[in-house]
Amino acid sequence: MDHPFHPGELALQERAGVREQMAPLGARMIRDHMPDQHRELFGKLPTLLVGSLDASRRPWASLLAGRPGFVRSPDARTLRIDARPDATDPLAGQLALDAWLGLLGLEPATRRRNRMNGRVVALDAAGFTVAVEQSFGNCPQYIQAREPAWVERTQPPAQQFAATLPEAAAALVRRADTLFIASAALGDGTAGGVDVSHRGGRPGFVRVQRLPGGGERLSFPDFRGNNLFNTLGNLAAWPWAGLLFFDPASGDRLQLSGRATVEWDGADVAGFAGALRVVHVDVVAGVWASAALPLRWSTAVEAPQLAATGRWPGVSDPSDSAAGGRPMEAPRGDA
Repeated sequence: MDHPFHPGELALQERAGVREQMAPLGARMIRDHMPDQHRELFGKLPTLLVGSLDASRRPWASLLAGRPGFVRSPDARTLRIDARPDATDPLAGQLALDAWLGLLGLEPATRRRNRMNGRVVALDAAGFTVAVEQSFGNCPQYIQAREPAWVERTQPPAQQFAATLPEAAAALVRRADTLFIASAALGDGTAGGVDVSHRGGRPGFVRVQRLPGGGERLSFPDFRGNNLFNTLGNLAAWPWAGLLFFDPASGDRLQLSGRATVEWDGADVAGFAGALRVVHVDVVAGVWASAALPLRWSTAVEAPQLAATGRWPGVSDPSDSAAGGRPMEAPRGDA
């Protein structure tokens, strides 16, 4: 095989009309080792995003924190993480030898981000080590620039829930400008693997809708990207996703896992100015933890690409549509 893509990714590239152009690029972009600039970035970060699978093979997204240097690369094929998740994080029960993990190093202040997917090859009380399966960089699109600061914190109890979000959690989703999504390459002939990726937009870009049979659906736009279709290709092969939201001002953390679908056209896509597709996640389980993170972030400097995506209300009004808010027009000149 002369490319690194699995059947789900290939199917979506075909549907988008970019399969032939992506085949030669994939082998150059997705490596089996980390280049030096990726290793350097991971080593300077105070956070690390982690995607994992639970016993039901449902993805979850988590955030680990530590003083810069808590993530280090002994060599180009290995990443050591000197941190363990707290007991309220689903990742705590999912770290095991040979477990698939997706890792994302993101520096909001500079909008740099790199991804590394692999398997756990060592695990101890201080942390764990992951061997590289895939390593690739991502462009800085849609990342809100922020500066982090450390705070003292206590560890309050977390609230586990099923399909209906606590009101504070739903309010966080409605005002969020950033989320992280974990997905897995399972089914349809794929061998396995977990990935975690970033999504950004203006506040209100994630909509919360109560489903007729109970529970809630989260919907958010998929804007123009790198055409690799890593996340959406995973969802095509294994339609489950984990979502992570956090409040930069309070350190509140919300983790969700649910069944995912991708809508390519129709009213929901048209309702998000600038969207090419919309991702829906029907919540199955979640964990809400107040002030769970030891960092606070400064007010965001908006990603410049969002100038071409239109605006939406930050909080839905009861008179708005069931999808969670009236769309607002994209700026003139949008593609």
